[in-house]
Amino acid sequence: MMHRRSFLQGAAALGAAALSGRTVAQGTWPSKPVRVINPFPAGGGTDAFLRPVAARLSQVLGQQFTVENLGGAGGTVGAAAAAKTPPDGYTLFCGAVHHTIAESLYTKLPYSLERDFVPITVIAYIPNVVVVHPKYTNINTFADFLNYVKQNPGKMNFGTAGNGTSHHLTVELFKQMTGTFMTHIPYRGAGPMMQDLLAGSVDFAFDGMGTSAAQIKGGKLKALAVTSAKRVPAFPNIPTMEEVGIKGYQATTWYALWAPKGTPADVVTRTQQEVAKILQEPAIKELWFNQGADAGGQLPAEFAKFISSEIEKWSKVVKASGAKIDL
Repeated sequence: MMHRRSFLQGAAALGAAALSGRTVAQGTWPSKPVRVINPFPAGGGTDAFLRPVAARLSQVLGQQFTVENLGGAGGTVGAAAAAKTPPDGYTLFCGAVHHTIAESLYTKLPYSLERDFVPITVIAYIPNVVVVHPKYTNINTFADFLNYVKQNPGKMNFGTAGNGTSHHLTVELFKQMTGTFMTHIPYRGAGPMMQDLLAGSVDFAFDGMGTSAAQIKGGKLKALAVTSAKRVPAFPNIPTMEEVGIKGYQATTWYALWAPKGTPADVVTRTQQEVAKILQEPAIKELWFNQGADAGGQLPAEFAKFISSEIEKWSKVVKASGAKIDL
């Protein structure tokens, strides 16, 4: 985990010059520290992309943006807590694709993503990557992997950041498309899952590139394919799922900012504007590139449409898988 700690420490220490630009509500917000709820444990992909942005927002806006990790139930515990906070602009929520999946996966969510939150913008889009522990010396390509799981149903296990996360549903989608079966081991976040994957007690994962990149570079995991439409520039030798023969398979992890419903519009507008600028800074762009990520930054209205499309997309996968979770 040293690579991950070094990355986060370096990201938090970014000291580029403060940004200029339109200052909606200048002098009134923020006038005190802002809490950003991360609904996953420390050390996962959300941290990898949220903390550099939070560090720069602190510098740009002159108040501390403090990340609070509040994990549990595939990110729904933190989301439920964020939905109940006062909409005064001093609590933001950093959710993920997992939360659009949760809308159809959980039978009784104590919140609604579209009803109880105001979308701000996406921070990063990250392909998932199929990684296997090197103890499998006979698996060096995706074809090796596919042949092995077909010939040994249930023998391999896969780790995820929790039931209902994109790590989970991307494997369910793969299982549906290939007629394979593997044993699911859910964790309380990508960080704990990665520890067991590196230790070899987990066999493989369809993990976010943000948490696997350093391990792939260090030779601690074998990367077999990425789930994006195109190869990742930082990892040009890893083929796409389409290239390895899984036609029509695409799945992207993304992390984004919301505010509780009722948060002043000028706070939402300014946050989106400043985040969009931060994502174009050279130091941030380099960090994202090294993690195989693309920057977000779109306007709230565009992000809202994207949320609706993701909820619809993943509800079909959930229905086909027959998965349901009770909180």
